[in-house]
Amino acid sequence: MTESRSRPAWADIDLEAVRHNTELVRRVVAPAALCAVVKADAYGHGAAAVARAALDAGAAGLAVAHVEEGVELRKAEIEGPILLLAEPPVGTGETVVAHRLTPTLADPARVAEIGDAARLLGTRHQVHVKVDTGMHRLGAAPDDVLAVAKAIVADPALVLEGVWTHLAVADGASVEDRVFTTGQLAAFDEVLDHLAAQGLRPPVRHAANSGGAIAWPEARYTMVRCGIALYGYHPTPAVAEAFAAAVPGEALRPVMSLRACVTAVRVLDAGVRPSYGRRRPLAERSVVATVPLGYADGVPRAMLDAGMEVLIGGRRRPLAGTVTMDQLMVDCGPAADVGVGDEVVLLGRQGAEEITADEWAARLGTISYEVLCGIGPRVARTTGAPTAARWRSGLGPHLERRAEENGNAGS
Repeated sequence: MTESRSRPAWADIDLEAVRHNTELVRRVVAPAALCAVVKADAYGHGAAAVARAALDAGAAGLAVAHVEEGVELRKAEIEGPILLLAEPPVGTGETVVAHRLTPTLADPARVAEIGDAARLLGTRHQVHVKVDTGMHRLGAAPDDVLAVAKAIVADPALVLEGVWTHLAVADGASVEDRVFTTGQLAAFDEVLDHLAAQGLRPPVRHAANSGGAIAWPEARYTMVRCGIALYGYHPTPAVAEAFAAAVPGEALRPVMSLRACVTAVRVLDAGVRPSYGRRRPLAERSVVATVPLGYADGVPRAMLDAGMEVLIGGRRRPLAGTVTMDQLMVDCGPAADVGVGDEVVLLGRQGAEEITADEWAARLGTISYEVLCGIGPRVARTTGAPTAARWRSGLGPHLERRAEENGNAGS
């Protein structure tokens, strides 16, 4: 986690919420083990800190998409198994083995490279095989899995630890989605039976993402791979309903909140059209606040037309114009008591109000995953719920000058 005091904007990461969510999901999927998916910098939350919190709360291991992501976790002194969800590129075998990353394999040629690397480094290395049962993105076709598995067990430097697949619509509620998921699980079971008939029984078998883990008990096998649930969100309302039925009275907690401080305040007359494009006239004379977050930070320009609101002073307030690259403007209404340094919440809770990634996603026609992953690297990730007052204290002279320059702050 990093903290910059030069810009009053930050994403607070609640690691206690990570632990809470991990423990709840573990309760739902038991006795299956939980693998915490921390790819894409833990969906924008900070991979190392989230990985530690999830492991502390009982996650059996971690999963990432790329070799570089696994290496970064090892450099951060993260222990425990780290599964590579994509087959490692040619030429990365020694890196994979040296950093104790568990590769996913689907091609006998890739098996040979990992085996050669393990022999070179004097170790036996565990690997998993992925089966394409209908996602059609990565993995071996069901008819080809046996050949890959035999190539692994024939190499004394390798251990066939796991076999897995990925469910395409386990979070869906339609009849078609449920039929398709049932078919994927049947195809996976058939592969496992075929391997067992050849004496191959990998101890780790997994198919479920967050949706499958929560809504499909038969998909849990010996391990599940959960990402979005650990960050406090359900993939769909259908999964949320299944979760509520499994653990009545319990709820996931959003891990990220996106906050900033007001950096400038102006009183503008009715009819003034703030920001690029002069898209929208103010309906009445209003206090307009500038906030130092923009589309380069993951706040989309489309939010104006989507009716985005932010929280200032515990109240929802609409945008006053187009989101720019580095800043946005908020229509706080006439005579609003808003001043430089006041806290602004784009994601999270303030008083009795809350804005969630699900709300953003609904307004934008996307999913919470994209919202969270889209919060850019310029936004400092912090822990410990920093307050606007804390940031203001570090920026005192700057904010005092801004208040003097505006003169009308809080009017």
